[in-house]
Amino acid sequence: MAGKETEFFVTDDGIRLHAKLTMPETEGKCPLVIVVHGYTGHMEEDHIAGLVAPITEAGYAALRVEMYGHGQSDGKFRNHTLYKWVSNLLTVTEYARSLDFVTDLYLCGHSQGGLLVMLVAGMCPDRFKAVIPLSPAWMIPEYARNGEILGAGIDPLNIPETFFQDEEHELSGNYVRVAQTIHPEEEIVRYHGPVLIVHGDADEVVPYSYGQKAAELYDHATLIPIPGDDHCFTVHFPMVTEAVKQFLTEQKEKAVS
Repeated sequence: MAGKETEFFVTDDGIRLHAKLTMPETEGKCPLVIVVHGYTGHMEEDHIAGLVAPITEAGYAALRVEMYGHGQSDGKFRNHTLYKWVSNLLTVTEYARSLDFVTDLYLCGHSQGGLLVMLVAGMCPDRFKAVIPLSPAWMIPEYARNGEILGAGIDPLNIPETFFQDEEHELSGNYVRVAQTIHPEEEIVRYHGPVLIVHGDADEVVPYSYGQKAAELYDHATLIPIPGDDHCFTVHFPMVTEAVKQFLTEQKEKAVS
């Protein structure tokens, strides 16, 4: 169960990133899971905040962080890019490593946050014991190269300075330019630790086939399909939390044995 929760900011080169750290009820040193939301998301969404209970019940600390341009963190949504998010998560990782109670680090991210944890785990495979991508949107770079950004169509060779992904969300063309340069499969194959992928098989945003393909590319991946569920797990979220808790419990038992 969850214990004490503290709220603060982690600073990445002058950018303040809103964070909440929730400790398990058990005392002493413990592993920590960094939890990242998705595109347009924040840490209080049901499918993000709802991960705190299974993480802490498994005896881990949960560190939820909002990336550049999202939630209460600095920066404008319009100007966020995957490069900025990578920089953010690298800084958060170093912050987490500096905490004296942390024994091991784990990564968990949803959607674009799932893509993010895939990238950073590949960049720093020695930093993380395991990775948990949820509905990972690792098709974003591929789609960007083909001229599609989360439903918005653009000319991939003549990228506009700004465009609207929908009526509410304006993006700089730099989001597309950055995404086009990223090849997630190269980072996926660089990470050799345990991976848990949880994906609704009726996901309307990220095709379930991407969860299947990622599981095939990783050396040690388990894919948990959530039957009939959507991108944010609004149908069977308890199945998600149970899968996360079981995976983390198993990882802790392996570390002890």
